[in-house]
Amino acid sequence: MGSFRDVRMMGFASRTLVHDALQWIDAQTPRCGSEAVPLAHCAGRILATDVIAAMSVPEFARSAMDGYALRAAETTGAGDYNPLTLQLLGEAFPGRAFEGEVVPGTAVRLMTGAPLPRGADAVLPVEFAQEEGQQVQILAPVPSGKHIGTPGEDVQAGQLLLSAGRRLRPQDVAILASVGIAEAVVVGRPSVLILATGNELVAPGQVRQPYQIYDANSSMLRGLIERDGGVVTAARMLPDGRDILRDALTATAPDVILISGGSSVGAEDHAPGLVRELGDLPIHGLAMRPSSPAGIGRIGKSLVFLLPGNPVSCLCAYDFFAGRAIRQLGGRGSQWPYPTLTAPLDRKLVSAIGRLDYARVRISDGKVEPLALSGASVLSSTVRADGFVVIPEEIEGYGAGTEVKVFLYDAVGSSG
Repeated sequence: MGSFRDVRMMGFASRTLVHDALQWIDAQTPRCGSEAVPLAHCAGRILATDVIAAMSVPEFARSAMDGYALRAAETTGAGDYNPLTLQLLGEAFPGRAFEGEVVPGTAVRLMTGAPLPRGADAVLPVEFAQEEGQQVQILAPVPSGKHIGTPGEDVQAGQLLLSAGRRLRPQDVAILASVGIAEAVVVGRPSVLILATGNELVAPGQVRQPYQIYDANSSMLRGLIERDGGVVTAARMLPDGRDILRDALTATAPDVILISGGSSVGAEDHAPGLVRELGDLPIHGLAMRPSSPAGIGRIGKSLVFLLPGNPVSCLCAYDFFAGRAIRQLGGRGSQWPYPTLTAPLDRKLVSAIGRLDYARVRISDGKVEPLALSGASVLSSTVRADGFVVIPEEIEGYGAGTEVKVFLYDAVGSSG
């Protein structure tokens, strides 16, 4: 454990560059272990191992159409004015084969997906045939191999079906099911504890006393954690108090602990000192706006993120730091899960050398319109915004007309 040094009411001696903080996180986030999960619950999970197909799909030749299995050579010359007659032997259905053989002069009625009978080499669609009793009139020619699903045309036994690290989409789950897999080995989901601190907080729906505010950060963080593949083990709202917070920090050992509020150097900001005392807090204070009071450390096996209480700062610090850790622990990689676009600024965006800025913006008439850069407590700015622009530390901003990369909170137009 690190030695305790009380820095409350002393300010930040220095601020860590965002790039350096990200490097520290990347070194602390090996992928979680794996677990076998029933296929019904695998959509959205990260595959932990390569999957090799143990069988071919299909394993047998099957009809791709409702129609008639026959010998293609016997349909040569058939037409509406020259119907050719074949003897109907029987029928086949998916899961129920015709046990006989198609010999010259015969055909078998069959449905889509039915096994192709022995002796047949083509399927004539039903619209080009006409049954009359135990005979079928052939009204069009069909080439050999037509309308037949061949063995292994979808999946070949022994092929690499899906690679480790893939985020399983519904169609990926389906192809695993098609080769008989009942459960997949996926990366474990990191466990996350949310601690929202402050005497001023009250849960939404509860009676609010004068000067209290509703806790908005817990709901926001839960949604972000679930988006990034984490599992919220608990979300607790704590009054200010060193012993209360200490008890919460030592009660369990999740993969990640998020502390919302009390992250700075005020008189009631107990979290930084406790993390130092119980573990290590190598990063406290960041060269960015908003979220400068954020901190990053570790208590035992748990990564701890000190997130500012102001909602925009909380969102920004989560996205830059905690979200990255949760995604990497869960095998999802470090990149933001935001679509992007590039468009010109309609007016300048100002920053300062040595500080990274997270600027909320709107997209209007194909241009990027900045919203207020200040106001870390103005949560509605993120609701009005379509996304954000990152201004790196080494520049003083972007001039009007500059093409900038926008990280979109959602796809453009998806809000209806």
